[in-house]
Amino acid sequence: MPNRWKRRPEDSNWGDFGDDDELGRLNFLTPTARKRAVGYVEQGLTFCLSLPLNLPGGTIVDPRRSPPRLIALPRDNKGTLNYNYPLAKEKAGATDIISDDAVTLATQYSTHWDTFAHVGQSFDADGDGVAEPLYYNGWRAGTDVITPDPVTGTARTSRLGADTMARVGLQGRGVMIDLCHHFGHGRRVIRYDDIMRILDADDIQVEPGDLVCFYSGFGDLVVSSAGKLCRSDVDPARCAELDGRDQRLLNWIDETGLTALISDNIGIEAPTARATDDDKHAAWPLHELCLFKLGIALGELWYLSECARWMRQQKRRYFLLTAAPLCLPGAVGSPVTPLATV
Repeated sequence: MPNRWKRRPEDSNWGDFGDDDELGRLNFLTPTARKRAVGYVEQGLTFCLSLPLNLPGGTIVDPRRSPPRLIALPRDNKGTLNYNYPLAKEKAGATDIISDDAVTLATQYSTHWDTFAHVGQSFDADGDGVAEPLYYNGWRAGTDVITPDPVTGTARTSRLGADTMARVGLQGRGVMIDLCHHFGHGRRVIRYDDIMRILDADDIQVEPGDLVCFYSGFGDLVVSSAGKLCRSDVDPARCAELDGRDQRLLNWIDETGLTALISDNIGIEAPTARATDDDKHAAWPLHELCLFKLGIALGELWYLSECARWMRQQKRRYFLLTAAPLCLPGAVGSPVTPLATV
């Protein structure tokens, strides 16, 4: 038992992978698991599973998350875009034309991974009757996930960050669960029984180490809108989302041993999930289970449409998924450009 905690949350796996573990279920992405995933590559075709990173557009996901701002790096009172090297004295006579730019973006604005430092909980890990703000495996807010500087706003995490995930080599067997085919584009809260019917109908087996993708159809709406969605468009058209308060569904996520849950919608779980009778509870119970208790990575706002349609036409269910986040030290979320290879 590590010095950080004396008791762990119920149904968690804290300490199972070691006192100082930061990977959780990502530990299941072993060389054997990756070799197995490569076996599902038959045609050698690839699908990009990322939205353009300027989508969904505006601030419809979160008013604090703005679209990326791309600028040319300044140089000689001009931007370094189509910069003619002969204009530079130190490069007189050169024929090169140079372009160089920079981007400012919210790491969870578009297609992204949530790291385990994204959502924590208040939990009494010391057993002293006082809850502490903690993250997966007892890593502590303020010590391991640093509170923002009040002046600069600079924040960072020394544990559980995007660079930790990146070094895993996040690659394994992708599993496509086609919610859109079975339920259409309408809004629907998906529960355990719904998932079981789909797995049975489509002959899908979810196994330890799998990267499970839920195609809801929301990505179709995002792309067709070309960045012009507004909040009034999104709220009634969120498509299919998981019911984070369905305990049987949460049990299934735990028992399968899956490594990641991925969706093309905003947050994987429905914000309007059924209320709980408890006075204190997680507002996002599926995030609590995955990010806080078990170390299951969450991928949100992916673009699954083309891959899902092709796989249904070909009667395929599994593929090789390669989806490393940015190796950006200190980041609690990361854009990602996932590739499905079939």
